[in-house]
Amino acid sequence: MPTLFTRIIQGEIPGRFVWRDEHAVAFLSIHPLRPGHTLVVPRAEVDHWLDLDRPLAEHLLHVSQCLGKALQRAYQPVKVGLMIAGLEVPHTHIHLVPIFEPHDLDFARANTSVSADELERSACQVRDALRELGYYQVSD
Repeated sequence: MPTLFTRIIQGEIPGRFVWRDEHAVAFLSIHPLRPGHTLVVPRAEVDHWLDLDRPLAEHLLHVSQCLGKALQRAYQPVKVGLMIAGLEVPHTHIHLVPIFEPHDLDFARANTSVSADELERSACQVRDALRELGYYQVSD
């Protein structure tokens, strides 16, 4: 059975995509820790990040750096946090979060009632920053 993320990638479930390439996608979290919280997900269904083959793991980190630069540009946080938890969905995914304080990475503080308009505004900010940085993998 396809994972939730595969269903989002295939368009069965809506997602606010900001990046698409041959091996990975990125879309906004529907329960963001902070505005701009983005998930980098391989197209391949790999449950545990330890099981990623090296080229795919390297690609996901590269995509995360590109998106991290865009998040830094769009939100001007102190840092862009990166976390691989993997407990919520059995499909490897990297959380990228603009952070100002350590508690910004606390999943207990996730916004579970973010509006579709807020998500779309965040997606537009991230896409605009990606374009400004010259990335062509921006997803509309």
